[in-house]
Amino acid sequence: MPEETHPIAITAAEAPARTKPSNYPEPFASRMAGREKRPLGDLFGLTNFGVNLTRLAPNAVSALRHAHTKQDEFIYILQGCPTLYTDEGCTQLRPGMCAGFKAGTGNAHHLINETLEEVVYLEVGDRTPGDVGSYPDDDLKALLVDGQWKFVHKDGTPYL
Repeated sequence: MPEETHPIAITAAEAPARTKPSNYPEPFASRMAGREKRPLGDLFGLTNFGVNLTRLAPNAVSALRHAHTKQDEFIYILQGCPTLYTDEGCTQLRPGMCAGFKAGTGNAHHLINETLEEVVYLEVGDRTPGDVGSYPDDDLKALLVDGQWKFVHKDGTPYL
């Protein structure tokens, strides 16, 4: 079987966008309208962590507000001024600012583009097996099983 080939370097904004805008089940997936992710780490065959170049149109959100049990996350703002929502409240971000979210704290977070300008940022997260994502504002729980996210209701019943 031939070995996979990966580029040496690319222009990030020219990387192909994800074809599926969200892994969330409905009714949550449609709430991700206006978000575009370009999975950069996957292009290079990275397996220990992921890197996405993410664009948020005006009024778009990065994700449902969530926290991870085992995966750390990091964002770096390249363009625009999104609002970061965490358990502490909201923080206006601007280009050059960054934020990190330590696994296991339970501090749920997400970004919302509440401006009329496009927001572009890098997001980095590890891929620790056995992670669980919690969503305090929604009836949703995410389980990382064999490298794939499985979404269930908070009571454990699957989404159909």
